Amino acid sequence: MSEKALPESVLCIEDVWQQYQTSLKRFLQSNVSCPDDVDDLLQEILIKTYQQINTVKDKNKLKPWLFQLANNTIIDFYRKRARSKGVTKDELWYTEGDETVHHQLSHCIMPFIQALPEDDAQLLSAIELNGTSQKDYAEQHGVKYSTLKSRVKKSREKLNRLFNECCEMKVDRRGNIMGFERKDKCKKC
Repeated sequence: MSEKALPESVLCIEDVWQQYQTSLKRFLQSNVSCPDDVDDLLQEILIKTYQQINTVKDKNKLKPWLFQLANNTIIDFYRKRARSKGVTKDELWYTEGDETVHHQLSHCIMPFIQALPEDDAQLLSAIELNGTSQKDYAEQHGVKYSTLKSRVKKSREKLNRLFNECCEMKVDRRGNIMGFERKDKCKKC
């Protein structure tokens, strides 16, 4: 289902909900095992959306805002449940055996790093994949540590842009990756 553009006027909760309800429900179903809990959480997200939609200033940020709201609602759900009673293994949406988002994305990192300019690729391979400290790398290559830190940051930004061309990332308020959806045009991983 393609998402239509929101009207230029004020955000209307009915239009927003009609546009995003299905994808929010799929997101909940991928993180919560009980269908009744999914429905309850979806209602809770609708209420929070209604109460807080006026805080969204940029209509282009509505979708990430909604999914962040959904993610926070899931986290609160599990926290409340853990406090009220012991959470059983069957109720958890994540266990040690599950493949984490980071693990899923790790399969894609080499093609993206190899797509970077050679200097950036060598730098990120050494630091991010091989575990070389930035200080050690700077010393080994005769580069000032502050200069290297800047290069690492720029290289990471380039890598992030490549990922964003391929996948739509769902991040929490701290920037941690919570989930992703691969874009149809991506053929890199």
